[in-house]
Amino acid sequence: MYTLNGILKVKNETQVISDKFQKREFVVTDASSQYPQDILFQLTQERTALLDNISVNDPISVSFNLRGREWTSPQGEVKYFNSLDAWKIEKTGASNTAPTPADMEPVKNENVATEIEEGDDDLPF
Repeated sequence: MYTLNGILKVKNETQVISDKFQKREFVVTDASSQYPQDILFQLTQERTALLDNISVNDPISVSFNLRGREWTSPQGEVKYFNSLDAWKIEKTGASNTAPTPADMEPVKNENVATEIEEGDDDLPF
């Protein structure tokens, strides 16, 4: 089991593949490193409804399993595929986006004195 926190970037509609199988894909932006990554997940069967109450740009936490499988083409070529199968999605309170330069500017308070006169503090040195 793995968990990823990020921002919901893309929310696709449910695709009915057959009478017995349906899936829904979505993309989460992981901005926890220097280079944000857009990660594709899928929900299957009854779990496709997990995205119904979540909107694009919502911060979320996704619990998922990593799946891999082998496929042999009709020409005999063997290929391998991976999927990230989500099984739990929760809205989170904070986003994983990096702060903007405006967020990092110091707060200016003009009511704060710029100098402390000698003898006006209680420091022992």
